[in-house]
Amino acid sequence: MTAVPTRKDTGPKGTDPDPTMSRRIGPRPLALHLATAGATLTGAMAALPLAQSGGIPWHPDIADRAGGLLAEMKAADGTRLGAAIAAECARRMQATLAGIEKYQTHPWHRIAQDPPAVWRQGAVRLLDYGLPDRPDAPVVMFVPSQINRAWVLDLLPDNSMLRWLAAEAGLRPLLLDWGTPGKPERRYDVAAFLGGPLSSALDAAVSLNGDRPVPVVGYCMGGTLSVALSLLRGDAVSALALLASPWDFHADLSPQAEAFAASLPMWQPVLEAFGEMPIDLIQAFFAALDPNLAQRKFARFARLDPASEKARQFVALEDWLNDGPALPPRVAHDCLVGWYNENLPGTGRWQIGETAIRPGDLRMPVFAAIPTQDRIVPPASARGAVVDLPDATVIEPAAGHIGMVVGSRARRSLWQPLAAWLGAVT
Repeated sequence: MTAVPTRKDTGPKGTDPDPTMSRRIGPRPLALHLATAGATLTGAMAALPLAQSGGIPWHPDIADRAGGLLAEMKAADGTRLGAAIAAECARRMQATLAGIEKYQTHPWHRIAQDPPAVWRQGAVRLLDYGLPDRPDAPVVMFVPSQINRAWVLDLLPDNSMLRWLAAEAGLRPLLLDWGTPGKPERRYDVAAFLGGPLSSALDAAVSLNGDRPVPVVGYCMGGTLSVALSLLRGDAVSALALLASPWDFHADLSPQAEAFAASLPMWQPVLEAFGEMPIDLIQAFFAALDPNLAQRKFARFARLDPASEKARQFVALEDWLNDGPALPPRVAHDCLVGWYNENLPGTGRWQIGETAIRPGDLRMPVFAAIPTQDRIVPPASARGAVVDLPDATVIEPAAGHIGMVVGSRARRSLWQPLAAWLGAVT
């Protein structure tokens, strides 16, 4: 399936209808989200007799509350209780479906204009977010994940970390946009991207910085890549910032994610058949990290005023989540099998050529933002990159993986501390 266009932002606040835009097909993969919600809710009804008999082993954290609930259930009329639970399950499913319907038909669409590209190689570009009247501002290169589009760092005109850093912190942010892999990129593995487009983009950033090394800021998977880039090209990287970047891929995995990671080698025939890792399969992996997230968030969205600022923010973020590119098959294998399944980075066994990629070998200032409520990159995973760096600057925003970057408290909890650190190292 192909995502509908989302590069439009109609009206002053993005709420005017655009008749040229078709109905969205997300959240992706839609069938999985609907099946998970249905299985969860019908499972709740099926589990009622077992719960009433005391046959469910409750987690210790909720055992006391469960005991009180069990006493109430035993005292209740069984028929009426079953009917009430069935009605509540139906109400929650209807709310989820209503939220998905509102999202798919919401009139907001993105029209943000990309800044100029100062370098390009194949599908990969380096976008210049610096202000035209500040050509000598210190250059900082941002490396996002290859799994999602780069524009989460420029989500909305009034919620853009990169534009804020340029306007308020006096920096010249350069954003690596991976684009959609073309025929050459489909043959690359992680090492080829590091030695090819990523290294060449770094050279371009250094040139724009007066031939001086530049700080590199990596977000999510982009941070993992940036650790390797900093070790391979220490001559060109002056400092490294890691934003919610995974390193120990076996730290605090949920049982669902652990099972999914263990199954990844079986997907090799899919990669070979499609010549890529389809976006829906990637999204299925993230859904395994929190299987009921879609049910909860779309039920909440159903209650929002479609014209509200919260609704606009929700739709913008969902459009970004559903707009991810497919991964080249060798990159998918390196990341999902080598990282998630074998945990090569976390065990010190990841190598690019003859270079061992170990964060403890970094010889430059390092900043790490480790959000405490991150379900995508557990905090223990991100801490693995700085555990051997006692002098690293570490902040722990009370936010999730994406909320840390674009949430209502992002400016105070991430943008400002990052800007202060960059100001000290540039």
